[in-house]
Amino acid sequence: MRLLAATTLLLYAVSFAGAAAVQSRALGDQCGGLPTRFTWSSSGPLIGPKNDSRRLSAIKDPSIVFYNGSYHVFGSTAHATSGYNLVYINFASWDQAGSAAHHYLDQSGIGAGYKAAPQIFYFAPQRLWYLVYQTGNAGYSTNPDIFNPRGWSTPKFFHREVPKIVRDNIGNGYWLDFWVICDSTNCHLFSSDDNGQLYRSQTPISQFPNGFNEPVIAMQDRDRFKLFEAANVYRYDDKYLLLVEAIGGDSRRYFRSWTSSRIEGPYQALADTEQNPFARSNNVIFSGAGWTTDISHGELIRKGYDEKLEITPCNLQYIYQGLNPNSTGNYNSLPWRLALITQTNSDC
Repeated sequence: MRLLAATTLLLYAVSFAGAAAVQSRALGDQCGGLPTRFTWSSSGPLIGPKNDSRRLSAIKDPSIVFYNGSYHVFGSTAHATSGYNLVYINFASWDQAGSAAHHYLDQSGIGAGYKAAPQIFYFAPQRLWYLVYQTGNAGYSTNPDIFNPRGWSTPKFFHREVPKIVRDNIGNGYWLDFWVICDSTNCHLFSSDDNGQLYRSQTPISQFPNGFNEPVIAMQDRDRFKLFEAANVYRYDDKYLLLVEAIGGDSRRYFRSWTSSRIEGPYQALADTEQNPFARSNNVIFSGAGWTTDISHGELIRKGYDEKLEITPCNLQYIYQGLNPNSTGNYNSLPWRLALITQTNSDC
């Protein structure tokens, strides 16, 4: 990758340090606000492929909730030649994460074929769990019982086809990394295109999962690597935190951050540069040897588990995918593993 040029960010108003951390942090404590600079400590790899007949190269793209005494992790499975599908893992404590059983969701109604980048949440109005994922479109499945990995329904879609605004702006990118968050009135669907655009569409909460309108561009950057993919949006203290994965001048993945009083924006920079990132190898301390220089696609551990995606801005923890920096090979064969970073400069 080349060094990143200066860009203009266009905002649209319409549009086991970690592993041994006290588990109550996952549920949140009260404190005041988010800092403008972050520091973190990282565990080593906690979750990777099993030595089984799947012969996977990677576990990637984690989404997580803490519910009924267990962490529930959903991720992408990657195989060097057969591509991507989804996996579900649950465990009571982080020291059990590596030994927990892997439930492959191609054995559920989700089925075989390309599925990736899941997001999990409980939609309280319908008393259903939703698993959102990419499958060439914005796909989802539902399940009344998160503990039942075979209970997921067959895929449905939020949009009938790739929207025109995405087709007009995607260039050589891909429409991917779908993310749902709801307020008291609407549910919002965020997505990326690997080409510098972050999109948002919405539907009344009473119509969800149907009725999404045509997306608008919520944010864009002339340098596509600075606003690349893997967006997360969370509610905290009646505000919203936006995270987006970027690719740095050293070709390594990291996260930028913004805040807003409204899901729709506009969003103001919080920690959004390579020198002052939300999470990057330059503000993460590793126990022992630094096993990755990528802090890539993942999710904050939330205060709750429903569609509001609430976090408490205190002792944040983020499950992410990392990669041995000496790894080589085609993209699907890279050995991504899941680990946990824990904020070390909380004022709580």
